[in-house]
Amino acid sequence: MMADSTQSFSMQPSHNNPALEDELGDVLEKAARQANLSQEKLAAFADVDPARIQDALDYRSELNQLELGRLARVLGLNEVGLNALAQGAYPVAELTGLSFCVHPLRMPYGVGVANSYVVSTGGDSAILFDTGASHPELHRAWPTRIQEIEAVFITHYEAEHIGGLNVVLQETGLAQFYGPPTGRWPRCHGLGEGETVQFEKISVTAFCTPGHAAEHNCYLIQATTAPAGAALLISGDLIFAGSLGGGYFCCQRQLQHARRMLDLLAPDTVIAPGHGPLTTAANERRFNAFLAR
Repeated sequence: MMADSTQSFSMQPSHNNPALEDELGDVLEKAARQANLSQEKLAAFADVDPARIQDALDYRSELNQLELGRLARVLGLNEVGLNALAQGAYPVAELTGLSFCVHPLRMPYGVGVANSYVVSTGGDSAILFDTGASHPELHRAWPTRIQEIEAVFITHYEAEHIGGLNVVLQETGLAQFYGPPTGRWPRCHGLGEGETVQFEKISVTAFCTPGHAAEHNCYLIQATTAPAGAALLISGDLIFAGSLGGGYFCCQRQLQHARRMLDLLAPDTVIAPGHGPLTTAANERRFNAFLAR
């Protein structure tokens, strides 16, 4: 169907990890917004020079360990994870145990990169999760071994995640796609909390996780033929490796749902975010600045 420039994995991946979506300054900015603290109040409460916080927000941080510790305590962040981000040494998760093949499709969008995912259901068929910023970018990233799309799932309705949707539906002849319930997309089959779609070898269960956007779903994928294998969470812009998506609809609900989802996942669950590298539930429970407890 399309051209190939991506790598895949089923057990131990060999792909190169992309950069984290968020650096130290991004995490501090999101955490301050969650805590409803201005930069001046954060500096005063943490006893850190406001100029040094501004440097961190501008990606030229020289904050030391003591300052980071005070900021973590004021913002309710995990100090270990925050220090790892500050040092550019956030731990890379070991991804093992999946019994189905996943192709991460990484596509440029503005100054960043957005992720879509192709999950193989056997042979040359697969399910597509999000459709990237545009159909040409999706076409360039497409794995040649996949010739048929059985279904399309959308996490949320932002341009970098649905840009290729209409053309994909036209090409495949699919009458509908799955996504968060909405009246804006007549071809959307809305999936609510806990609803499951069964395929021959895998199941896809939806979880409603608003916060980044008013309409946002995560999807838990499990193999029906190998139930003991690791699951895969398509997390959209809810959970990133080392961080969270921006809570543009409601940052408190964003955090609440991120913690809820992490509590539901088995430690070996692979988390596939809308931006940045793949990670695992165990890794984020231990190191994520927002989620490690």
